[in-house]
Amino acid sequence: METLFDRLAYREIAKTIDHSLLRPELDDAFIAAGCRLAAEYDVAAVCCRPCDVPRVAALLAGADVAVDAVVGFPHGSHRTETKVFEARQALADGATELDMVINIGALRSGRDEDVRADIAAVVEVAHAAGAIVKVILENAYLTDDEKVRGCHAAEAAGADFVKTSTGFAPSGATHADLILMRRSVSPHVGIKAAGGIRSLDALLAVLELGVTRVGATQTKAILDDFRARKAAAAASLVASDSGRAQV
Repeated sequence: METLFDRLAYREIAKTIDHSLLRPELDDAFIAAGCRLAAEYDVAAVCCRPCDVPRVAALLAGADVAVDAVVGFPHGSHRTETKVFEARQALADGATELDMVINIGALRSGRDEDVRADIAAVVEVAHAAGAIVKVILENAYLTDDEKVRGCHAAEAAGADFVKTSTGFAPSGATHADLILMRRSVSPHVGIKAAGGIRSLDALLAVLELGVTRVGATQTKAILDDFRARKAAAAASLVASDSGRAQV
């Protein structure tokens, strides 16, 4: 029986990956190497810290890889005005995608309209510049009801994606959360899984659940494994065809 792996071409799977360069200790050399890897492997985007956006944009010039800046990262507790300033600056510096963290405390307090307005302010700035917005719920801190309400607020605000986590909370993407999020937004809203997607099998598993983007640091290992398995499958098919021809 044909599997998702069988159906996917290299570019299709590479373009689900946002290569993450977000840890606070990363130096300039690491950022440069990460951008070279992202361009070589033709991933969807490099997700980077706000201070790195100009450098990342320059390093990715000419590559079909988006510059993805984080906003309100990693706690989401910035004032809306600060998030809007961050968004404007990131876009001016060359970002074409933004991953913003919601006001987690506001959602937990039942202030859903404040959450929606916070997201909408960033979405307005981004969409005016032709950029997309992925809204990070940080599910580790939320009940299922809060996750659903966060998804509804993000969609009502015009967000393009909802995202599980920053990678800095106690846990990342879970299958249960991804299923819940996919059910909680319309088909035109994408789902991004982040935190814990470290292997090809883990990536394929979340794609089966309706995820269309993943945040990953193990990009090279994942895509090298994909290429190796595809090559092995092709060699096996050639050998099988040769065997049948000899019979």
